[in-house]
Amino acid sequence: MRLALALLAAFALPAAAQEGPALLFPVDCTLGETCFLQQFVDRDPGPGARAFDCGPQSYDGHTGTDIRTADMAAMAEGVRVIAAADGVVRALRDGVPDGGSATMAEGQGCGNGVVLTHQDGWETQYCHLMQGSIPVAVGEQVAAGDALGLIGYSGRTEFPHLEFLLRHEGRIVDPFDPSGLERCGGGAPALWSEPVENPGGGILSLGLAAAIPEYAAITSGAAATGAIPAREEALVIWAYLHGGRAGDTVALRITDATGAMVHDHSVTLERTQAQLFRASGRRTPDGGWPPGLYEGTAVLERDGVEIDRAAASVLVTPG
Repeated sequence: MRLALALLAAFALPAAAQEGPALLFPVDCTLGETCFLQQFVDRDPGPGARAFDCGPQSYDGHTGTDIRTADMAAMAEGVRVIAAADGVVRALRDGVPDGGSATMAEGQGCGNGVVLTHQDGWETQYCHLMQGSIPVAVGEQVAAGDALGLIGYSGRTEFPHLEFLLRHEGRIVDPFDPSGLERCGGGAPALWSEPVENPGGGILSLGLAAAIPEYAAITSGAAATGAIPAREEALVIWAYLHGGRAGDTVALRITDATGAMVHDHSVTLERTQAQLFRASGRRTPDGGWPPGLYEGTAVLERDGVEIDRAAASVLVTPG
């Protein structure tokens, strides 16, 4: 995200590593299950983009760390954003609708957000919070771990997430590597109090259906189906992914109630995408599918190494 709260200005980049506070991960969630690392601070000084590990999980000019939910339904369950360190609330904004970029007014790129000041010139900012979820007030002292709001969909965003920004004396700092932003792979110790691993992408959600769902249904969390009649037109497995890279392979498999394979398909990704979905399946055989519990499995691999896998099941009913 290029814009912060309207009252904040743009800042220069630090030239060297900073001695910083030990930061809590700013979302109360389980990485890879209830939240996911989507994008990182851009460490390419030119028109391109690269993350702290020199990978493609960033975009030109991005100044924060994006921590997302799988979809809108997961966001609606309420995922807490917490203070990364002890501090004082310097500024906040609430009341911006959770409609993403389509409802963003001028100067509201951060959406609903909170800014905390910390000791020794450090500052953290929390953007895209859910409308009406912020429990703190300007001037209030907060402790590390205190609730600041919920992950939302406000401001300039195309998916529900928290954008976490870290600054030292007005300069952007990458918490995964606080060395100068003009390069990546520097290996400076991260500022997290506990290790935060980046798998480099993964599977957000997975499901089985009688047809390929619309992308809008997948991103909203409405693509899941409770049961599939045995004589529906087809049996399809779909996977919603983030951080896919050109050359990655996605394997999609379906087994029936006996454990027999009824569908096995792999696809190689042709381009790098922040978020994407793939689907594959089979037409229903004459006489329909044998009733029972069917299981779908998706596996994301990169250079022959498994990055992530997920499973889902659906009941095929007689009829």
